Amino acid sequence: MGLVSVFGNDVDAYYDRLLAGESGIGPIDRFDASKFPTRFAGQIRGFSSEGYIDGKNDRRLDDCLRYCIVSGKKALEAAGIALGSKPMEKIDKARAGVLVGTGMGGLTVFSDGVQNLIEKGHRKITPFFIPYAITNMGSALLGMDIGFMGPNYSISTACATSNYCFYAAANHIRRGEADIMIAGGTEAAIIPIGVGGFVACRALSQRNDDPKTASRPWDKDRDGFVMGEGAGVLVMESLEHAMKRDAPIIAEYLGGAVNCDAYHMTDPRSDGLGVSSCIKQSLEDAGVAPEEVNYINCHATSTLAGDLAEVNAIKQVFKDPSGIKINATKSMIGHCLGAAGGLEAIATVKAITTGWVHPSINQYNPEEAVEFDTVPNVKKQHEVNVGISNSFGFGGHNSVVVFAPFKP
Repeated sequence: MGLVSVFGNDVDAYYDRLLAGESGIGPIDRFDASKFPTRFAGQIRGFSSEGYIDGKNDRRLDDCLRYCIVSGKKALEAAGIALGSKPMEKIDKARAGVLVGTGMGGLTVFSDGVQNLIEKGHRKITPFFIPYAITNMGSALLGMDIGFMGPNYSISTACATSNYCFYAAANHIRRGEADIMIAGGTEAAIIPIGVGGFVACRALSQRNDDPKTASRPWDKDRDGFVMGEGAGVLVMESLEHAMKRDAPIIAEYLGGAVNCDAYHMTDPRSDGLGVSSCIKQSLEDAGVAPEEVNYINCHATSTLAGDLAEVNAIKQVFKDPSGIKINATKSMIGHCLGAAGGLEAIATVKAITTGWVHPSINQYNPEEAVEFDTVPNVKKQHEVNVGISNSFGFGGHNSVVVFAPFKP
């Protein structure tokens, strides 16, 4: 696993801070946000790509691409196949692919290009404008750097992007088209046009006086989501291939599902039909009964409609909430859009491997309708039998992935 997050670029340190219930939310200082009604986010500070991207390219790249490349290479290191290593040399590159998506693409490059067009004319647009703005370039550049020549593309389904990529990558392996895939999501949209766009949608919290408590899924006083950024990727591999190279297997991907609400551009179905169907389909794909699931990393964005719609859907599948713990990673790192599912899948796998589930912080005035144990404010020890991770996106895109402990 590999990531770039508001809590740094180390998977263990990231999860330790989640377990501690820390908030990564603070004032935006990347640009002057003083005139915005929302002036805070889960902004990454002090990011360095040293050792992963050469300086010349690093200066040109959008952060969305930088996060993708760094997280991807770190994931390969963790998987025992670092670039240039002997194990990497043995990988059949024609059967190794990359599927890292993004909801927004190279938004800074795109925004700067438009500004140059308006202020200076078309001759001042960089030739990197189109290549670095399009959503497939993260996968492409990572593939070029590591030499993977198998399936390589991106999926963009807003905030469901990462899970769609996991699902598609796993299916390439299941169909025998690849032995190994790097999959996940990347996002870097905390810039004026990104924040301004979500402000226009009236989607963001405006709790400027206390940013660290702004992201509060399932709390009655929630007032919108908090933007985040970063990247989260997994190295997904067939069991046969992983065993043959003696890979450090940390968990098993059992299955997943994707579908669509076919209802509204931004609002979820209040009846939860799309989400509940997606959960059921994911469990069928995984060969798992609902009774076997005892942990759910929820989409839980801290929006008025979304939080309860998700819980209503979960209740349609899991009739007895007593043995299930649910939590909200976004309460601490914000909503990382296309990267959210990647970072949350990593949290799900870490819950499986550590036996601890992180808290949902800022639970002060909980919704009675939730009924499940949301792990309020303090971590809990919990042996995960089967864990699922939900991600939903604008457009009604639903996705669920299912993980379990690896049992040789």
